[in-house]
Amino acid sequence: MSKPEVPDFLRNVRVVLARPSHPGNIGAAARAMKTMGVTRLYLVEPKRFPDAEATTLASGAADVLENAVVTGTLDAALEGVSIACALTSRKRELTTPLAAPRDACAELLAAARDGVEVALVFGNETYGLSIDEVARCNRLVTIAGNPDYFSLNLGQAVQVMCYELFSQLAFPLDHLRADAELASHEEVEGFYGHLDRVLDGIGFYDRRNGERLMRRLRTLYDRASLERQEIDILRGMLKQIERRCGPDPYRHD
Repeated sequence: MSKPEVPDFLRNVRVVLARPSHPGNIGAAARAMKTMGVTRLYLVEPKRFPDAEATTLASGAADVLENAVVTGTLDAALEGVSIACALTSRKRELTTPLAAPRDACAELLAAARDGVEVALVFGNETYGLSIDEVARCNRLVTIAGNPDYFSLNLGQAVQVMCYELFSQLAFPLDHLRADAELASHEEVEGFYGHLDRVLDGIGFYDRRNGERLMRRLRTLYDRASLERQEIDILRGMLKQIERRCGPDPYRHD
C-alpha cells in the first residue's frame, strides 16, 4: 500500500511563535509541526535562533527550521493572513469569542482548503501573548486542561493544535496496516478437516457432541476471517499435537 500524500492546502497554515526565549522549544515546535504536515514556521524576535539546541530538538525537522521566516514584528509575521488564531489561557477583556481547538480547527481547515492563509499564534513561554498581540488576531483559542494544574510547554501546545488540524483530515491509515491475504475456501476447509481429525484423535469428543462442537468452532473461526498465514500457524499447531500423540495420534484409551 503506497503512502498517501499530505494535502497541499496545509501550506496555507503557518505557525507563528512570538518572542520565543528557548531554542529547544523552537525545535520541539518544528518537530510537532512536521509530524502533522504543517511546515511553515514564523519566528517573531526569537531570543536565540538559529541555534544548535533547536536543531537537536527538531529531530529530523531541520528543514522546517531552515525555512523558518524571522520577523521583527507580529504584523510582519501575519502579512497575507486572513484568519489569525491567538492561543491564550488567560482571562482577557476582549469580545472575540473563545473557541476550543477542535472547533477552531474545523474553520481553519475549511479556510485553508479554500486557499485562505491562516495562522496559529503562540506567545512567549513565560508570559504568553501580550494583550496587544492578541488584539492583532481575529480568533481566540484555548486548550482546555486541569484547572488546578495546567502547564503545557510551547512545543506541546503546538503539537495539540497541529494534531487537531491533521486529525480532521480523515487521513487514511491503510498504509500502516500489514498486507494480508485471506485464506481461500479450500484452505479453510482443509484446516477444519484437520482440526476435526485431531480433536477426535485426542479424545476431545468423548462424551460430547462432536458435530455440534465443530459447528461452533467453525462459527468462531469464520468470525476471524482467517488469513493464509494464520491457517499455516494453526495447522502447524495441529501437526505438533499429532507428533506429541505418538505414532498413532488417533488412538486413545
